[in-house]
Amino acid sequence: MSGLDVSDFSYLSKLQENARTEFEAFDAFHSAAQRSDGLIPSKYRELIALAVALTTQCPLCIENHSVRAKQAGASKEEISETVFVGAAVRAGGTVAHGLLALRSFEKGQALT
Repeated sequence: MSGLDVSDFSYLSKLQENARTEFEAFDAFHSAAQRSDGLIPSKYRELIALAVALTTQCPLCIENHSVRAKQAGASKEEISETVFVGAAVRAGGTVAHGLLALRSFEKGQALT
């Protein structure tokens, strides 16, 4: 057994059954973030979601938001640019953590 598969969505009902309060709160939050009547158009919401999915490396999210972005009118070129926006942000986070590493090195004191 390895990786995620779209069939894993069949377990959503188990999550809901086993943690109803948390599931319903998450579902409401997710629905609010994915709403189509906000100021951010659906296409841009999906491109943002795709960039995040790429940086978190969630295969199901990547597949889902790629298709939803296409359905919302995103082009192959916009998807491609989104890949590099996500990569740049992820790399930027690495550089920022590198600054923390240098500061920690210069302080020379471990936490424990």
